[in-house]
Amino acid sequence: VPDLLLCLSFGYAAALKPTCLSAQFRRPGDYIIGGLFPFGIDTVNLTARSEPTLIVCERLFVDGLIWALGMKFAIDQINNSPSLLPGVKLGYDIYDTCFEPAAALQPSLLFLTRNGTTGIGVLCNYTDYQPRVTAVIGPHKSDLCLATAKLFSFFLIPQVSYGASTEKLSNTELYPSFYRTVPSDKNLVEAVVLLLNKFGWNWIATIGSDDEYGRGAQGLFLSIAGNHSICIAFEGLIPTDLADPKAKNQLEDTIKLINKTKVNIIVLFAFSQPAQALLEHSIRMGLSKKVWIGTEAWMLSDIAASIPNIQSIGTVLGFIMKAGTVPGFQKYVADLFTSVQQDKFCQESREFNQLMNSDTLDTHCKQCDHISLHDVSSVLSHSQIQPVYVAVFSVAYALHRALGCTHQACPKASIRSWQLLHFMSTLPFKVNGQSFRFDQSHGTNTGYKLIFWSWKNGTLTYLPVGDYEESLYINKSQIQFHTADQKEPTSECFRHCKPGQFRRIKGSHLCCYDCTDCPENTFWSTKDSSTCTPCLEHQWSPVRSTQCYDRSERYLFWNEPLTIALLTLMSVTVSLTCLTAVLFLKNLETPLVQASGGKLNLFALFTLMLLALSCCLYIGKPSNNLCMIQQIAYALCLNGCFSTFFIKSLEITLVTEFPRCAPTFLHWVTQRRAWLLVALCLLTQCLFCFCYLHLGPDYLVSDYKSLPTEVLLVCNTESWFAFALVHGYNGCLAVVCFLCTFMVQTSGKKYNIARGITFAILIYFIIWIFFVAIFATLKTVLRSVAQIGTILTTSLGILGTYYIPKCYIILLKPDLNTVDYFQNSIKEEPEEDSQ
Repeated sequence: VPDLLLCLSFGYAAALKPTCLSAQFRRPGDYIIGGLFPFGIDTVNLTARSEPTLIVCERLFVDGLIWALGMKFAIDQINNSPSLLPGVKLGYDIYDTCFEPAAALQPSLLFLTRNGTTGIGVLCNYTDYQPRVTAVIGPHKSDLCLATAKLFSFFLIPQVSYGASTEKLSNTELYPSFYRTVPSDKNLVEAVVLLLNKFGWNWIATIGSDDEYGRGAQGLFLSIAGNHSICIAFEGLIPTDLADPKAKNQLEDTIKLINKTKVNIIVLFAFSQPAQALLEHSIRMGLSKKVWIGTEAWMLSDIAASIPNIQSIGTVLGFIMKAGTVPGFQKYVADLFTSVQQDKFCQESREFNQLMNSDTLDTHCKQCDHISLHDVSSVLSHSQIQPVYVAVFSVAYALHRALGCTHQACPKASIRSWQLLHFMSTLPFKVNGQSFRFDQSHGTNTGYKLIFWSWKNGTLTYLPVGDYEESLYINKSQIQFHTADQKEPTSECFRHCKPGQFRRIKGSHLCCYDCTDCPENTFWSTKDSSTCTPCLEHQWSPVRSTQCYDRSERYLFWNEPLTIALLTLMSVTVSLTCLTAVLFLKNLETPLVQASGGKLNLFALFTLMLLALSCCLYIGKPSNNLCMIQQIAYALCLNGCFSTFFIKSLEITLVTEFPRCAPTFLHWVTQRRAWLLVALCLLTQCLFCFCYLHLGPDYLVSDYKSLPTEVLLVCNTESWFAFALVHGYNGCLAVVCFLCTFMVQTSGKKYNIARGITFAILIYFIIWIFFVAIFATLKTVLRSVAQIGTILTTSLGILGTYYIPKCYIILLKPDLNTVDYFQNSIKEEPEEDSQ
């Protein structure tokens, strides 16, 4: 470093007059290596070019000059090496590309001319064709390489680029002779994606220059980022022709859209000039501070770092190729700048140039004659020279093997360019102790360093803060972000969903979403986090669940409080019925019992008892057979009671409405023949029950929808017509009984037998109106409760309206239990009333 500083001071003082630096880029030799380097930028009137004249660059690009000097330094070292190519001198012919394909094609065509001429032979077989150059180093940009690589690949001339990274050039079928000493964009993009994931940044903007490098890298990034849950809020391109008036509007629109998306992270794939234009507009338009993730294409450029107020853009992180230093290069450049000030050295350089047919193209670095070492010192200190250096040595090692050199001498044989390809593709080579080898896609993946723009007192330092080869390592403690607490900012369109939550997409961005809890009976699976998976029918799950649980069976259990209450009520009903039956049995021959139906009452009370006991059919785990028996038991038991009411109602009707016919027909509804009518009614009901079984009895249903966590086992009605047929017959008997009794009146001195039947039937009708409405809508265990309640209320209603009043007379009013009070009690006595 002290030597460099001394040379800088001397070179700056001596650079007042033009130098001969431009004459240093051509040297004769046994084998000529062509070089394509960007000495200049800002081509003059390229868009207005109407004739194929020479393309001229306006400004010097110092990085390109340093790269070209790196090639010269490598060739000088090879020529001075006693073991690599002993006895063989390499020459070089380096030209300016101006970063333009049109400018790069002119020297490329010159390299393809037949050796010693300026013409390209048109042949059927180019096996013995000897072009002017043995190999080509460069160019730097991907779009230039795509144009030149097809030319060189046709002749199978080895072309080794020191900067082209587009993935397209990895296609060895299209570009069989193309090699590069830098990783491809695919490796760079994978490193950027890992960096974003490390910091949890998933809501970003990406911008690329509108060239092969920017478009290619951005396209790869978009495809890989989508697979890592990174949402691209905005993607844009920086126009290449920055002099176009539309370019300014396009850049301003880009800044406005970035500001609108409210992202905090911007990934920029661009070269120094497009990056400079974007950053300048960002500063001018007052874009808030962001984290800028860059690449070597602009991060190490003095053009971007020297933008006024550049520190206001925020935090700059980025990847540069992991390249070793080239020992002795800085001193070599310092010595060269000293030498080009000397007349003797310049005279020798011009004589060398005359040996190389100086009548050919003159597109060397003309601006180089007017710069000093001081002008290139800042770039020289951090410029990546190793890719150029390694590219030259790869050709030299291939030539060493193709010639069959030993460590003492090389035979001077005629070597065709295509003969080098085999040795470049198969064998490794060492440069400064480091081993290199081209992979199957003719590239070298040396890895990347993550660097951070560290500003101290207005001075920029490129601070290494991470490393990437197969994995990414970051030293976060060395990164000072632009935030108030100097910690990494957040840039998320969505938060990471917790287990049991799925992603609900919002807006126009497919990877921008809210986290929503999985609803009941669904669960979240790691296999598909974008939706909730429904549970199986026999399973359930709570809200925000990650698994399903088996449903438990639900029916009316025996030990439930409600069941116990119903069983208690049933016991009371059965007890009342039995007590009534016992009381009627003891007083069977009394006028009251005989007038009420005699032994038919005992049968009716027996069926009522069975009806009450049938409540047990609705408790416990149901089955298909149990569901079927429930309705049949209810219908038959109720029919047994109503058949006795029916006989008594007919008797009342004959006595009251048809007194003249009564003596003839009364014996059909009294005494033993009454039992025949009861049997006939029951037989008819059995017939309807058989039809019910045939048409569609009730069946067991597993209801998974009514209850959230249980499967409801409930009897379901298959045929409402069959249901109506069974219960409709009892309804018809009840209607007949009601019509026969509700208009019957007796004198105050007689007991009204008809009134008890009328009220019993009314109670039945009222209960059934409510029952049908409830039964048709209930889908829970309350359906069984409704059926039990209907049975018990019906039984108690009949007991309370027909039998209990009679028990009251038997027990508490025995004086009324006389023949006179009950005999012909349903018959009117108009003679007495008229008196």
